[in-house]
Amino acid sequence: MTERITLGGGCFWCIEAVFQRIDGVKTVRSGYAGGSIPNPTYDDVCSGQTGHAEVVQVEVDPEIVSYAEILDQFFRSHDPTTLNRQGADVGTQYRSVIFFETPEQRDLAEERKAAAGALYRDPIVTQIAPLEQFYPAEPYHQNYFNTNPRAGYCAMVIRPKLQKLGFES
Repeated sequence: MTERITLGGGCFWCIEAVFQRIDGVKTVRSGYAGGSIPNPTYDDVCSGQTGHAEVVQVEVDPEIVSYAEILDQFFRSHDPTTLNRQGADVGTQYRSVIFFETPEQRDLAEERKAAAGALYRDPIVTQIAPLEQFYPAEPYHQNYFNTNPRAGYCAMVIRPKLQKLGFES
């Protein structure tokens, strides 16, 4: 049995790389959620006109890693206090968001968001919203860091993030 969690914390390449390194995570798919048009493309989402966020959909074995542990890692792996931006990535598609599928997930997301507030000086602006639809991103976005570790963004942004979080030396 697995549990599914859909999270947005800036560029999906970054958070995909983080969650791929957590024990108990079975799959991580980059995609789009929270917008107004069906089957958006990367170009559609980058326009900022669709309302979608870049997200990852994480499937976990709850016997190994809990929903709460995934949420705690989520709040450590990006800056949840900046509205519609992560670093140089700016726009609603880069917002911090947790999409829930059940009332239990919603309640736990609210609880972990409140607990994470102690980690930051500024208020957390992470949205918590029902997941209506997840659209997988184009194939070239999947497993991006692992297949492109020397690409500029990977070397300058993702690798330092993974090092800071203790996933790479």
